Amino acid sequence: MTERLYYTSDATEGRAQILRCEPDAEGRYAVELDRTLFHPQGGGQLADSGWIAGVAVESVMTRGDHVVHLLSQPLLPGEVSIEVDAAARLLHSRLHSAGHMIGQAGEQLGWQPIKAHHWPGEGRITFVARENSALPEASTLQAKIDGWVSENLPRRLSIEEGLRQVGFGELPAYPCGGTHVASLSALGEVVITQLKLKKGQMVVSYTLA
Repeated sequence: MTERLYYTSDATEGRAQILRCEPDAEGRYAVELDRTLFHPQGGGQLADSGWIAGVAVESVMTRGDHVVHLLSQPLLPGEVSIEVDAAARLLHSRLHSAGHMIGQAGEQLGWQPIKAHHWPGEGRITFVARENSALPEASTLQAKIDGWVSENLPRRLSIEEGLRQVGFGELPAYPCGGTHVASLSALGEVVITQLKLKKGQMVVSYTLA
């Protein structure tokens, strides 16, 4: 099992041991580390990019309890440097945290988030109504999010019943394996670009300014 350092650390540089390196069907090399700073694609979030021993990481994915890093060339077992692209990590973290804030705002207005997509240029949260809740105005959601950002709510991490929980301030936490900003001032401006009702579900699209 790979130790996922990004669960508790915001570091983007460190060292790890290469446990195995095997060729894959596409001509790349699957590298497994004893521990990793790289977030794999999943949970609505893109994979981190960066470098292992100076070699670019092309993709990161999970295989069971293991995190696998795909590289263009093989690496020998042993200790290596690992470095996550810090600028890309910050963008992904901002997008994911913004999605959580939209989810919180929707819940306060009677809508339950059921699906999230936090990719750059494609951010959207899908909700279903609870108890025939009325469709809110985008401006109402926006005002709630802007208020939390202005309060600069701090991130809160915990492990409950084996699940990592991520919350901000006193807002309820969500089960989440993704990366997040340390406090909401790092979000910058969250912009709701569209709110629509589709097949009985509310879809809120968003971006960052």
